[in-house]
Amino acid sequence: MKTNRLLALLFFSGLILSGGVGFSQEEVSAKQIIARADKNMEGDSSISTMSMSIIRPTWKRTLEFKNWVKGSEFALTLVTAPAKEKDMTFLKRGNDMWNYLPKIGRMIKLPPSMMSQGWMGSDYTNDDVLNETSLVDDFSHKIVGKEEIEGRSCFMIEMIPHEESLVVWGMVISWVSEKEFLFMKKEYYDEDSYLVRTELAGDIKKMDDRFIPTRIEIIPADDPDQKTLVRILSMDFDVPIEDNFFSQQNMKRIR
Repeated sequence: MKTNRLLALLFFSGLILSGGVGFSQEEVSAKQIIARADKNMEGDSSISTMSMSIIRPTWKRTLEFKNWVKGSEFALTLVTAPAKEKDMTFLKRGNDMWNYLPKIGRMIKLPPSMMSQGWMGSDYTNDDVLNETSLVDDFSHKIVGKEEIEGRSCFMIEMIPHEESLVVWGMVISWVSEKEFLFMKKEYYDEDSYLVRTELAGDIKKMDDRFIPTRIEIIPADDPDQKTLVRILSMDFDVPIEDNFFSQQNMKRIR
């Protein structure tokens, strides 16, 4: 259902604009904040290892995987555990996405309609894993307030997708720390402004040359008793990766 927070954000947004802050200036400053936070988390390229625990009221399962990412165009994910899913790979090149199933030797192209579906049965979407959506380029941005998250003063930034963008969300609210420019919280809404899920970040640690959140909890709004917990185990930034690394051939042989 629609949240009181959404109404408050819309009201506060009106106060900001009526107070004399120009729309273009507000939008540019908000976009710069998102761009810097995105850059801190992604770099020009990155190689990372992660674990993902899917937590339900009566069971829990954990997967491990390795990610190679280059800009917003290329991403390759290799599942490394458990044994049942081991060596499955996911590839993104531009707007095209594939999944390779080694046990049956089958390559599947993922249609855009699958981007909002849960990845490997989690609350993490295919869009999240393959970095299909650009937080910088696919949205308009506006600062709508400030709030403290885990002791850090954060900008609250409303993000509305451009009409031409292939984005699965109707709106995203991001909380970005003022000092470090880190994503501390995000709320994802559908096209009818209903809250779909909340992401909470924490356990800020140094990875390579920067500090980033290494724990991300993903909590669906319609079932708060379940969640997905992602932990970043290692991450190296700005690693040279050739474009041809992200190929269907490499999907089949990378380990």
